[in-house]
Amino acid sequence: MDHYQHIAAFLVGFAVVALAARQVGDVFARFKLPKITGYLFTGLLTGPFILNIISEEAVESLRFVDEVSLAFIAFAAGSELYLPELRGRLKSIGWITIGLVILTLTLTSTVVFFLADFIPFMHGMSGSAHVAVAILAGSILVARSPASAIAIINELRAKGPFTQIALGVTVIMDVVVIIIFAVSSSVADALLTNINLSISFVILLMVNLSVAVVLGGILSKLLSIVLAAKLERIPKTTIILLCGFGVFVLSTFIREYSHDIFGSEILIEPLLVCLIASFMVNNFSKSRGEFREILEHTGPLIYIAFFTLTGDSLELDILIATWPIALALFGTRLVAVMLGSFSGGVIAGDPMKHNRLRWMAFVTQAGVALGLAKEVAVEFPELGTAFATMIISVVVLNEMVGPLCFKFAINQVGEARTRATPAFEGVRDAILFGHDGQTLALAQQLCAHGWKVKVASTNPNFNSAGIDQCDFTIHHISDLALETLRRLKAPQAEVIVAMLPDEDSYQICELAYQNFGTDTLVVRLNNPQNFTRFHELGALIVDPRTAIVGLLDHFVRSPSVAPMLLGAANNQDIIDIEVRDPELHGVQVRELRLPLDTLILSILRDGHTLITHGHTRLRLGDRVTIVGSLRSLDEVTLRFED
Repeated sequence: MDHYQHIAAFLVGFAVVALAARQVGDVFARFKLPKITGYLFTGLLTGPFILNIISEEAVESLRFVDEVSLAFIAFAAGSELYLPELRGRLKSIGWITIGLVILTLTLTSTVVFFLADFIPFMHGMSGSAHVAVAILAGSILVARSPASAIAIINELRAKGPFTQIALGVTVIMDVVVIIIFAVSSSVADALLTNINLSISFVILLMVNLSVAVVLGGILSKLLSIVLAAKLERIPKTTIILLCGFGVFVLSTFIREYSHDIFGSEILIEPLLVCLIASFMVNNFSKSRGEFREILEHTGPLIYIAFFTLTGDSLELDILIATWPIALALFGTRLVAVMLGSFSGGVIAGDPMKHNRLRWMAFVTQAGVALGLAKEVAVEFPELGTAFATMIISVVVLNEMVGPLCFKFAINQVGEARTRATPAFEGVRDAILFGHDGQTLALAQQLCAHGWKVKVASTNPNFNSAGIDQCDFTIHHISDLALETLRRLKAPQAEVIVAMLPDEDSYQICELAYQNFGTDTLVVRLNNPQNFTRFHELGALIVDPRTAIVGLLDHFVRSPSVAPMLLGAANNQDIIDIEVRDPELHGVQVRELRLPLDTLILSILRDGHTLITHGHTRLRLGDRVTIVGSLRSLDEVTLRFED
């Protein structure tokens, strides 16, 4: 009972540290550093070697947190491998993967073996033990980071053959590395326990892999049953995590039982079992979507716990002593990645420009590599956490350098489709693409509010007939090409409104997004199935089918605000104003002397909406949403603009 009370106490203390790690990770992210590094730093700071908030006894008692997290990481790796997404470029993916595996494993293992005399924890080891450590290190350094690659691809909206092959190889590598690690750990176990590498060992290795495949199949069936059950997400997540932990318990039991009965250990790699199960659920189950949703929702919490505990277990003295070794391994791995990716791409017949830059896509390491490093500490106590500390040093370097390299490569091959920086010439102007009565009505209303409006139409017969007072111009255009938009001075427009068929509207929005970085894109939607496409471009979408219902709903629930949305309120309105006056930069909201009948509702900054309070400071470029009387809003607009 005392043992479980101690574990509960350690768990509570660790939970507090993990909460702090989450905040530290967010701080690191603001400086463009990986959150993982923040979690590791927090763990190192609170661990036994500095503040000792988490003691060595606590780290050992919380081993089950590691095992649950490792199982989850394997589930996540398997879920990234979706066969339909890899078809079409399998030749390039296959050859590049082969090149990376062979050269990375060979070169890094060789370097570790020859640097053994300079690695503190390898002093006094036998030659066979040196080989074992080298093989384990080399297999782990093969790993990549699909999560980091996907994040960068999404950030840059990258699309093209270079990006597709890079992602395909990265995903495949995480599967391959766990298989390689399963074999390497069996070989290392034999070398460390002085078992001869004979035919019987090869047979035992095949038995190990076969049992892992069978257990993976059984686990996939169990996961499918859990996912199909009529349970809420939290109970399902809990059961899935317990299943993963159960694989570790079963692996330990089989290892000890086989040693006692047969005199030889059947070493089942838990990560391989979980990966196979996840792969089968992801590719051969109807529950693929729900499984990925659970992994995405649970991932951040698992990663915080795992990497914080990993930081707690780092041995600071070993970390300091092995930094030169870590730099050597980092450099060796870079060379191996360069040679492997280049040779694989050449054999596959890929463009030489891609082959020269390909290595930059495969530098990053993260979850799986750190997980395997911790797995070594679990499976090989004789190596302790010193081995994990050395490998983690290399992984941190790769995680910091890798994303920058990948971004550079994507931009160099021209597959980035990031939002351009908007140009603004000091006039509140809008371009409306359309040729119907709603287009004219909107143009007239914007003009009434002081906007400079252009209407662009591909209909040569479209005109402003029937409009009593026309303060806008109509431009007849022959196409929607980029040069046509430039002639309309679209790069200087603050707002572009597309009221055409969806395909034409999407073409306009995509060109504006990629080339002009227009602040506001507004689309009148025709087909609801196209909602996601426009949403990915950051467009504001108006669906005529639901707009009326939404307005009626607002009239019922907030009758005082709804008229403002329609511009029908008596002498009141809601507007967005951009802060352009340098004198207002850094000024707190409470220090502004605004008319008493105005109120700041929110501030849009860097794509994020801030609900303001008195201490919020304005920045140049902020879009401030204000409600008030028309006269007061004109006064505020004058003060905010330069």
